[in-house]
Amino acid sequence: MAVMTDTDTAVARPGRPIRWSAVIDHAVLIAGSLLMIMPVFAVFLSTSVSDVDIYRDGLHLSLGPHMAENFDKALFTQGGFTGEITGAKMLMNSFILGIGFAIGKIIIGMMAAYAIVYFRLRFATFAFWMIFTTLLLPLEVRILPTYEVVASLGMLNSYAGLSIPLIASATATFLFRQFFMTVPDELTEAARVDGAGPMKFFRDILIPLSRTNLAALSVILFIYGWNQYLWPLLVTTDESYYTVVMGIQRMANAGEEQPLWNLIMATAILAMLPPVMVIIGMQRLFVRGLVETEK
Repeated sequence: MAVMTDTDTAVARPGRPIRWSAVIDHAVLIAGSLLMIMPVFAVFLSTSVSDVDIYRDGLHLSLGPHMAENFDKALFTQGGFTGEITGAKMLMNSFILGIGFAIGKIIIGMMAAYAIVYFRLRFATFAFWMIFTTLLLPLEVRILPTYEVVASLGMLNSYAGLSIPLIASATATFLFRQFFMTVPDELTEAARVDGAGPMKFFRDILIPLSRTNLAALSVILFIYGWNQYLWPLLVTTDESYYTVVMGIQRMANAGEEQPLWNLIMATAILAMLPPVMVIIGMQRLFVRGLVETEK
């Protein structure tokens, strides 16, 4: 009698049926990814050609010989109305604005949420809902009174004027309040028994527990600050405080001169790199901060 080996069994075993729903899902994801990536890829390749080639042929889908030269010009060529601003300086201004937004909004949001949840304030709930209703007022609604205050304080054309007026965040306050309300009361009582004061409890217990929330919010708020255009446009007339988003807009609107699209695209690629690097570097904590159910 013939003995069936493991190999014969593996060959004879019928294959798993194809899950067409999974195939369709992956096809949709791949198509959506290509739809998002292809324009960026075309812009990246177009940074490797001269401005004459772009005017003649449009966007390029092949690599040219001028990529290093174009990126060097985008970073270090002095230009603008004063002839002094560079792409590197605008990137630094955007980085300062993004970091200022992230740090300022997180600190103020955490402290406000801590006071609302853990201190016996008579109007704490009312104060929270007053803060929360500011989400209904976009920047455009309150921009004129905010600009008037900044101008009266002499904060125009300064990093303080760029970041401080907008660092209060109802979103951060709301998210931290919701998280602090999930912290067990037993933990608070244990800290009090051990002699931990309010600031020690905040510093040594709540901040470490909020690590994933901090990561998620810092990524979102950094990108929000990095992409700011309207507010920096209002409070800066000195080109040394221009952000990279403002610089790209000014380069595209060159007036009577022809825009140098190869340099504009190189600057746009450079403007994308810091947010992408922040997301990649903090991806794990960012995803955990958004999806953990207990948060």
